[in-house]
Amino acid sequence: MRDFPSCFGENGVQVADASCSSVGGTKPSQNSVTCVYRCKFFGKSCLISIVWSKNLMGQCLSVEIDDASHQCLCKVDVKPSLFSKRKGSKNLEVNSSKIEIFWDLSMAKFGPGPEPVQGYYIAVVWKGDMVLLVGDMRREALKKTGAVASLSSAIFISKKEHISGKRVFGTKAQFSDNGQIHDIKIECDASCSDDPSLLVRVDAKTVMQVKHLQWKFRGNHTIFVDGLPVEVFWDVHNWLFGPSLGNAVFMFHSSLSAEKMWSTGSHSMCDSPAFSWSCSESLRESNMPGLGFSVFLYAWNKD
Repeated sequence: MRDFPSCFGENGVQVADASCSSVGGTKPSQNSVTCVYRCKFFGKSCLISIVWSKNLMGQCLSVEIDDASHQCLCKVDVKPSLFSKRKGSKNLEVNSSKIEIFWDLSMAKFGPGPEPVQGYYIAVVWKGDMVLLVGDMRREALKKTGAVASLSSAIFISKKEHISGKRVFGTKAQFSDNGQIHDIKIECDASCSDDPSLLVRVDAKTVMQVKHLQWKFRGNHTIFVDGLPVEVFWDVHNWLFGPSLGNAVFMFHSSLSAEKMWSTGSHSMCDSPAFSWSCSESLRESNMPGLGFSVFLYAWNKD
């Protein structure tokens, strides 16, 4: 979580972490999905990052626990050589206290991305409490760990994903704790038109369109999903003006305070070729309590 990117700086300049930066103009060799959860350890708020990745060597899994200042407390890496076992556990000592991490991927089914879609669990246990349980094999995890489900369960706060495609980029996102999982499609044909536009669809319904994209290559707009306001930020500068293997960055942010923020008229920025990023400062702290959920998408164009 220490390198979790602030995609839009105060001057509208894209800032990316090392995992998604291109080296020498080449696309990163691995696809990755990072899911971040807020939980409690040692009586204070901490962050657990689960990173799924896939490269030429195979499937990888990483679990990292950071404190509130993003300092790493402990980390477990399951490398491709260990994936052959598909299940395991690791005991870690932090501040004279034991943290146990369990995983079982023996029945995991994967889609096109590096993240499993079903048949797995990852469990983080501290002092006999199930601090975090991810996956659909809840019963198996509780039996294996002997842990008690914690009353202060972890909260899913952000997801970062690398996706690639030609004109169309798709992913799935859930904008509230118990909300519906939605299909998100981003469409842009920057190469075949003198006046490219950007479309965002949620469950096949067009919720946003940006025309004159060559002037509005960075911007923000509010859409509504499940009755909640969701702020959409985009930066497609590299698609239009950068190297052929450049990536665009999108952020979808749901927040309880979003409606109040946008009632001030900030959404009108999308209608101007000159964008102000004054609100991006608050989005840098989108992983703080009560500020909702964020999805970051790094979209790599195969063309």
